[in-house]
Amino acid sequence: FYQVPDALAEAITGITDNPIMVLLMINVMLLVAGMIMDMAALILICTPIFLPLAMQFGMDPIQFGMVLMMNLGLGLCTPPVGSCLFVGCAIGGVKIEKAVQSIWPFYLAILTALLLTTYIPAISMTLPNLVFGAS
Repeated sequence: FYQVPDALAEAITGITDNPIMVLLMINVMLLVAGMIMDMAALILICTPIFLPLAMQFGMDPIQFGMVLMMNLGLGLCTPPVGSCLFVGCAIGGVKIEKAVQSIWPFYLAILTALLLTTYIPAISMTLPNLVFGAS
């Protein structure tokens, strides 16, 4: 209707046409969006916008789904909004600052797994290819 996916693809490819950088830019945008919005809304908003661009640069839709969920899941636990972080701290009676200090190693581990999933398709596609056949 408003050609948002096409406009975004044109804007990003105007900056760079390197697939590694484009996928990194998608990851950063999804992570930032996940920090400030709810996951369900972002799935509905971001999938039709970013999926065509990711497919244009060689990412399988299943792999994109995994990358999307990892980004948004990490964003849910990250301030400033971080609804899961706030709920967990309220239930546990822990200050946000103390929880964030303790969680940083896990953030780095998830971020590493996210980057590996983004750039090494075999990590996310081995099981689907075994179950459904190679696409």
